[in-house]
Amino acid sequence: MSASEAHAPVLSTHQDESTFTYAKVKKGEVSRKLPVLQGEEYLDVVKSYYSVNELAKFLAQKDDSGNRKYRRVTLQFPDSLICDSAAIVTELQKQLGLDVDATNPELKPEIEQASSVCCQNDGSLNYCSKSESNGSSCCTLRTTKNPDSAERQRLWILADTSYSSCCVDEVAAEHVKSDFVVHFGDACLNPVSSLPTAYVFGMPQIDTQLLVSAFKERYPLADYCNSVIVLMADAPHTHHLQGLKDELTEYKIVVADLVAGENMHFLGYTPTLDKVSLNTLNRVFVGVELGDDSVLAEYDLFHITTPDAPRLLQLSTKFQSVSTCRDGFVSQGPFPNLMRRYRYMHMARAAGTVGILVNTLSLSNTKTLIQKIGERIKAAGKRHYVFVVGKPNVAKLANFDAVDLWCVLGCDHQGIILDEYNEYFKPIVTPYELLLAIGDEFQWTGKWVTEFEKVLEDMRIEEEENKPEEKQETDAQESDEEPEFDPVTGRYVSSARPLRRLQHLQISHEAEGNDQEEPQAGGALVKKLGGTVILRDTVSTAAVHLQNREWKGLGSDWTDQDSTEAALVEEGTSGIARGYQFDNEDAFKNQT
Repeated sequence: MSASEAHAPVLSTHQDESTFTYAKVKKGEVSRKLPVLQGEEYLDVVKSYYSVNELAKFLAQKDDSGNRKYRRVTLQFPDSLICDSAAIVTELQKQLGLDVDATNPELKPEIEQASSVCCQNDGSLNYCSKSESNGSSCCTLRTTKNPDSAERQRLWILADTSYSSCCVDEVAAEHVKSDFVVHFGDACLNPVSSLPTAYVFGMPQIDTQLLVSAFKERYPLADYCNSVIVLMADAPHTHHLQGLKDELTEYKIVVADLVAGENMHFLGYTPTLDKVSLNTLNRVFVGVELGDDSVLAEYDLFHITTPDAPRLLQLSTKFQSVSTCRDGFVSQGPFPNLMRRYRYMHMARAAGTVGILVNTLSLSNTKTLIQKIGERIKAAGKRHYVFVVGKPNVAKLANFDAVDLWCVLGCDHQGIILDEYNEYFKPIVTPYELLLAIGDEFQWTGKWVTEFEKVLEDMRIEEEENKPEEKQETDAQESDEEPEFDPVTGRYVSSARPLRRLQHLQISHEAEGNDQEEPQAGGALVKKLGGTVILRDTVSTAAVHLQNREWKGLGSDWTDQDSTEAALVEEGTSGIARGYQFDNEDAFKNQT
């Protein structure tokens, strides 16, 4: 090979099987949770467990024009219940008459209603029934540019949720322009922004006598005869609470029933409609007077099943004590530590760059909260970026090293990340904790607020109490000169407020001794002036950070004068993330 031939520079290390072992994926199997006893038919058990007959009757509703009320229906399943989705959809199609081929001319009467199609002068499509159309003209009862308005009812399965499985996945539903969502399994019951929703929790069975024995062992009657104990469960097991209360007549019991919000429908279970009882935590505490939820601090909680870590931490801050019961075993901890949240709040004060991690787009007030938090962060002199990454994990968040702290916006059941094992590289806080940390008066309250409505209400009250007043420039200058110290490490931090000096930074484009504006050479968008990167006459803090990084990308430190020996280009790893080529080859070798 001649010396004049070009070679690719060495920009990476050689990769073999021993390199990047984290890329290998272990496939996990989800076991079926629906019990089928000997002698029972699987389809009969599915129909009974998921209330398929009631669901089919609900979806068969018609509007005033005689068409199906819900035309495009999406069925959302968590990973643990996806194994039953095919059987449920097959039975629904059979009961709704949707198992007929759309190309078959012998369709249902409601499908034949839109059998005649003609074109209007404006290019739109007009759907006319056979009885209304004639040979010369057609009726104008349904004129639309969207032919989906006259299509028959269709069902889709949402097998992979974009965010937490407990939340209604409006993002995935919008892919098929769904007008109704049926959510299966456990749900957080947080308000949904737009789509109407029906919930099918299922009917899991549980040994009531075993629960009674576990309850009496945890709460001896001699010690808790005058104490109020709250019975709570996840959504699927809530229908057992009233029967458990009837078995514990000697105790003072309060049942936490489900809350039915606007555009919510429950199938297979009818919650208690009580407007005079306390409504909080997406539950109605039957028998507790309507008012402040601080009264819950005097009650003990007995929770059937073990909630996820965010929900468990939330409950531990609300009640006097929390006990969880799963398979007859009662646990009283350890629960997520609230003091770690206090440490993260102190770290938030020293953070210069905040990443707003959006873990849901379906909950109401999400967009409003993002805007309000961004305004508060900017007012505190910090910079922020908004990230929507679907289901967050350690690898995804590790890609953004410029972020000093994450603020996660998610539901209080599964959408909030609690780093209990220090897996994530940067601390993660909630909007309530962040706003409390960057405020002028930092005071730890011991509360843990996760509801979006409550956070927005607190912000509104604070804005009314502390109306912005005009400050003199000298006061602002003195505030800028105040040093910042990390309250956790005690070290001086120079980047805690990277935006606080931008208002005093003035850049002159005038040449010395000339009042005329200096023309931009070559019309450059970005230019460097005095060691500062300028974008359209504005200091870019992101560009400054990139400029100061030690590593700026693969091959950025290579020059033509580099004496490193060149290397031949090799084919890298191929395939998709869930199964690279070498993963498939290894699996094939193991099988053979």
